[in-house]
Amino acid sequence: MTTLKFTCMQCGTCCYEITEQPGLKRIPLYPEEVTKLISIAEKRGYNFQVIEDLVFPDIKNKKILIVTYKIILNNQNERCPFYQTNSGCSIHNEKPYACQAYPLSLIRVDAFNFKISIDPLCNFIIDNYDQLLNVNLDNLKIIFKDEFPKAEKFYRKNKRLQLKIRELEYEEKIEIPRELHINDFNRYLNQWEREEIIVR
Repeated sequence: MTTLKFTCMQCGTCCYEITEQPGLKRIPLYPEEVTKLISIAEKRGYNFQVIEDLVFPDIKNKKILIVTYKIILNNQNERCPFYQTNSGCSIHNEKPYACQAYPLSLIRVDAFNFKISIDPLCNFIIDNYDQLLNVNLDNLKIIFKDEFPKAEKFYRKNKRLQLKIRELEYEEKIEIPRELHINDFNRYLNQWEREEIIVR
């Protein structure tokens, strides 16, 4: 059994763009989270922007199905607009799933599969790398006592979204191609309307 426990170092690493690799940092948001954060940002006068993240082309209805968005971090400060330098996250009680689970995150294996991973850029992870290198699942749950249940909740929501998409396909309400040329995909992105996929 491990005695190591995750403690947020309040460094903000999770909230900033990776300057050496712009666009690499991904803070995914579900459509309902975007709606809530836009409302908060408008009330506070923050410049909050998102871009589509995980999308599927529905060739039956000629729509782009949006599963997640991601926060645009290439603003003037190259960070989440809700992160305040002197006090950290200003929406602590309204944090999206991805932020609640950090430094645990979902890594996309392919379009329909994810796995729980640890962000190697987190300063706590860097400082405790040797102890975390070969950690088993039981110890992971102990070390990240608060974050692991949130990562599981995040994971389950993604599974519900996948199930929803597969149900819609089974019911022949949508049709998502399994193979698609990049030129066709880009054309669909430019021409088709959007529809958000939301599950509770």
